[in-house]
Amino acid sequence: MTSRTLTWVEQEESLGAEENLAYSTTLLRAVQRDRLEGPLVRIYRPEPTVSFGQQDVRMTGYNAAQQRSRQHGFKSMVRKVGGRAAAYHRGSLLIDHIQPADHAMVGFKSRFEYFGALFTNVLTRLGVQAAVGEIPGEYCAGEYSVHGVLAPNLRIKLAGTAQRVVKGAWLFSTSLIVQDAEPIRNVLTDVYEALGIEFDPQTAGAVEDGAAGVTVDDVIDELQWEYEHEFLSGGLDGADTFTFAPMLWDELLDRVPQDSSAA
Repeated sequence: MTSRTLTWVEQEESLGAEENLAYSTTLLRAVQRDRLEGPLVRIYRPEPTVSFGQQDVRMTGYNAAQQRSRQHGFKSMVRKVGGRAAAYHRGSLLIDHIQPADHAMVGFKSRFEYFGALFTNVLTRLGVQAAVGEIPGEYCAGEYSVHGVLAPNLRIKLAGTAQRVVKGAWLFSTSLIVQDAEPIRNVLTDVYEALGIEFDPQTAGAVEDGAAGVTVDDVIDELQWEYEHEFLSGGLDGADTFTFAPMLWDELLDRVPQDSSAA
């Protein structure tokens, strides 16, 4: 087994909706080019945003959907990976895990399985009855969505995941709704109506719906515990060990400025 460093960064301030997403790519390129040691975990609270998928842009209702999102106070943007429209806000967390890999496409599916289990473990310890799997009628439907079970016939989507792979590195991103689901539910109802896509508003929820009183900070603490007690001793495939190395947000920005190439 080889030993490496896991860098842990909690982003203290927003760069802006589009800039936050672009910086994920900047970090991916930095790891790819060995300008930054990986793996790296970056956690931040996003601006209120509706993140549209590439398929949404081709829909006849796309312009109307953008307008609906702005009417709800959500910025609209288009991401490079993932499926249909998703929404998040300051009661949410976005978690980027970036890691170098000689053959980055190898393990593509197993990474979805690994991180699905990781977030299920985190939520279970917080008191949520959590599981992995698509819910009928959910937004941005995905096989590896993480959901909470509130009742036998009531499940809510809590997290969506996506990957981007480049030569020599990969980025795994997770969007987790923790608090205040109502604005998410409302904006997605109008956005999906404009796009003409089926959506069941009851499937949009937050962690606090399954575990009352849970905060964003609680989730960060449990996620850090999960990494320190599970990931460090083996990584994704059991072949590596890691030491935990927190890094200040300002230090990361100094090492990898925003204007670094994100192409």
